[in-house]
Amino acid sequence: QVQLVESGGGLVQAGGSLRLSCAASGRAFSSYVPGWFRQAPGKEREFVASIARAGESTYYADSVKGRFTISRDNAKNTLYLQMNSLKPEDTAVYYCAAGWPNGVLHPTAIRYWGQGTQVTVSS
Repeated sequence: QVQLVESGGGLVQAGGSLRLSCAASGRAFSSYVPGWFRQAPGKEREFVASIARAGESTYYADSVKGRFTISRDNAKNTLYLQMNSLKPEDTAVYYCAAGWPNGVLHPTAIRYWGQGTQVTVSS
């Protein structure tokens, strides 16, 4: 069993930055590919970023490339998402996730979800 708990969301002005954290518990977490998704009101949940199990490769949605950075601290069993140059269209609930395979994750391939953290970017 894996539990994922996100933190770090909040309200920020356009152009600002936020850092999301996802604390994972459970030995099985290292067996999965971790990533981030987001869901805006009235829209489907969409892939944001993922990082390979060994951390050697990262993958991003085109909409966040160059602005967001995913990273992991295996010693702390924690996943991060550094978000810079935030835009109003980044406003959404952000979810930490663990699934398969390496690469761009699809929601149907996610085994575990966090509860989500709200990110609101004002213009």
